[in-house]
Amino acid sequence: MTTLHPVVAEVTARIVERSRPTRTAYLARIDEACSQGVYRHRLGCANLAHAFAASSDADKAALRGKITPNVGIVTAYNDMLSAHQPYEPYPRQIREAARLVGAVAQVAGGVPAMCDGITQGRAGMELSLFSREVIAMATAISLSHDTYDAALMLGICDKIVPGLLIASLSFGHIPIIFVPSGPMPSGMSNDEKSKMRQLHAEGKATRDELLDAEAASYHAPGTCTFYGTANSNQMLMEIMGLHLPGASFVSPNTPLREALTRAAVYQAVGMTALGENYNPIGRVVDERTIVNGVIGLHATGGSTNQLLHLVAMARAGGIVLTLEDFDALSAAVPLLARVYPNGSADVNHFHQAGGMPFLIGSLLDAGLLHGDVRTVWGEGMAAYRRMPTLDESGKLVWNEVTHSSDLTVLRPANEPFRADGGVRVLKGNLGTSVIKVSSVPDDRMVVEAPAVIFHEQEELQAAFHRGELDRDFVAVVRFQGPKAIGMPELHKLTPPLAVLQARGYRVALVTDGRMSGASGKVPAAIHVTPEAIDAGPLGKLRDGDIVRLDAIAGTLEAKVDAAEWAARPQAHVDLSGHHVGMGRELFACLRNAVGAADAGVTVFGTHDRHHAADV
Repeated sequence: MTTLHPVVAEVTARIVERSRPTRTAYLARIDEACSQGVYRHRLGCANLAHAFAASSDADKAALRGKITPNVGIVTAYNDMLSAHQPYEPYPRQIREAARLVGAVAQVAGGVPAMCDGITQGRAGMELSLFSREVIAMATAISLSHDTYDAALMLGICDKIVPGLLIASLSFGHIPIIFVPSGPMPSGMSNDEKSKMRQLHAEGKATRDELLDAEAASYHAPGTCTFYGTANSNQMLMEIMGLHLPGASFVSPNTPLREALTRAAVYQAVGMTALGENYNPIGRVVDERTIVNGVIGLHATGGSTNQLLHLVAMARAGGIVLTLEDFDALSAAVPLLARVYPNGSADVNHFHQAGGMPFLIGSLLDAGLLHGDVRTVWGEGMAAYRRMPTLDESGKLVWNEVTHSSDLTVLRPANEPFRADGGVRVLKGNLGTSVIKVSSVPDDRMVVEAPAVIFHEQEELQAAFHRGELDRDFVAVVRFQGPKAIGMPELHKLTPPLAVLQARGYRVALVTDGRMSGASGKVPAAIHVTPEAIDAGPLGKLRDGDIVRLDAIAGTLEAKVDAAEWAARPQAHVDLSGHHVGMGRELFACLRNAVGAADAGVTVFGTHDRHHAADV
């Protein structure tokens, strides 16, 4: 048996000890719920009649009895998100599959699903991160009828999966499986798309040319194929054992995809408390599961959004995960994948090279993954070394993946792209932040240059187009945090900063906003905590202050005399224009209640809060 890497063992033990009081209380709560038996039979007759009034006669008869499992479906289907549009026929397919194994399935409810790719740079982006909390609450409402023996979660993208999992852990006594829809086919290469974006940023390509390129990239049903938050979510659900083995990156609307969906139904039915293989999600997700998720994030160079989401998801299960845990594991976990923006390949190429089964197997062989965890497929991660396929008769089978077919995309742990993970934590007199370094050139890991202060990403774009930024500088885009304006992603910053870096200038970004998985080659210290509006040090910076971002030493500092720094007042910015319109006024309660970035940017449960500055 492979010995667990000492750093993985040490970090896990530290999380277990730190989480002992909250995890113990959580498990006691779900055990109490488990002990109460089949849930719908605690309902009064009128309540139960309401629960199956719209069902077929056969389903009504089944739901009146005490031995038929009822599977709830929570769906994030809509027509506007390419990743979620394939979910439209899933409820019918799931109901049919459930009946084949003597069960019933009902759509328990729907949750909103918004797309950061559409709202980036727009007012709607300021609702994006908070949509995770709304999704969690909508999922809780969906399951609150207390009539389900198991549930299936249909969600893919950025805030949807974290929101679904946070709520699922609140219903930790229920067996729950996450069911993906898969990525769209590969379109225009990511390198070509990136070049066109940079040409447009420089005024060398028209809007129509840029739109043609984007439409050739995002062109069909399925998840966008770059490795941003949506596909990082899928990686996480698989390496945390919440998907069926190998299910993450199978294309939508294919026989294999439909077979995997049916298999998820069969598995969910077999996991209920009515049978002998009861497997509630609150027991599946434990401290080891969370560590496996962090390891997967590092090994693949996944989205920095997961540093927010994993912390919040862990806390929903009574587990206290910190940025220090990410940092410690990053030093031990090698980077095994190169998927855009960390390389030129997309997730289809990653899947074809061996995908999650090869990645998981390689990590297990290196002692870099907890193999003895519970999963929705049963005990242990060994089953997740196998890739699903259909045999000649159309039967769903799994075959072990023993090698990568493309070492430019996916490598074994003993031949990594780099010896450490893709995410690091920075600390200093500007606060705590994170940086994704998996594609940052070695000669840009340290940038020391004068600060140029912005309060809107559009201000930086305008300065770039006026030719004012052709120099070494650190762009500081502040008052973008969750309390200020909801912590939007700042994707519009990537093309101009990338152009300036390509021209030979030493540039970097420091912000209390987000950049997701798209920060690419430009060093970006993001999620700065405490945020500027919360008396954070970013509010003290002035144009021309020397800022040093050092991703090697793990520091982020303003090179200002300590006495002068202590005496400086905070900057004040009128943010009222960000708090109305496009529904933003409805989210004031969340802005006022939200915790800090290093605590998961959550409004749920106990978390660290900083005193808000008067702005």
